[in-house]
Amino acid sequence: MERNTFEECGQLLAKNKLTIACAESATAGQLTAAFSLSERSGDFLKGGLACYDACVKEELLKVSQELLEKFTPESAEVTFAIATGLMNLISADIHIGITGLTRPGGSETAEKPVGTMFFCGMFGENKLFEDRQVFTGSQQEIVRQATVHTAKLLREALLQLKPNK
Repeated sequence: MERNTFEECGQLLAKNKLTIACAESATAGQLTAAFSLSERSGDFLKGGLACYDACVKEELLKVSQELLEKFTPESAEVTFAIATGLMNLISADIHIGITGLTRPGGSETAEKPVGTMFFCGMFGENKLFEDRQVFTGSQQEIVRQATVHTAKLLREALLQLKPNK
C-alpha cells in the first residue's frame, strides 16, 4: 500500500508535468529517497536537501535565527520557511518541507511531544497543503509514518489541482 502511494504520486506528477523538491529535517532525505524509487522519478523529482541541523536551515535555506528561536526548528512556521527557502535553491513546481521530533532531545513539550511532525507543500507561492500530526513508535517508525503521510497529503492535493501546463 505504501509503495503504491509514492508510485501514484509519481504518476500524477509525471502526467501533469509537475516537478518536486524536498527540504527534510527530521526525515533527513527519506521522502526524497522514497520518491526516487518511483517508476517515473526522472520525470518529476528534482532533488532534496537534508536540513537536519538548524545551521543548515539558516545558512542554506535562509531561515532567520529569530524565527528558529521564537518557534523552534520543529514547528509549522519553520516548516513553511524551509519549503519557501528551498525555492531559491532548487527550481521545481512543488516544494515540500518537513520538520518534527522523532526522538527526545529537541523542543518537545506536553503540547508538542516526541512524534509531532509538521508538513508544508508549496505550489509556487501558494500553499498546497499544511499539516501537523503526532505519530508513535520508534524513531524509524515515526520517520516512516511521516514520509508516507507526506505522500498521502501530496496525492490528495494533486487530485484537487488543476495545473495550467
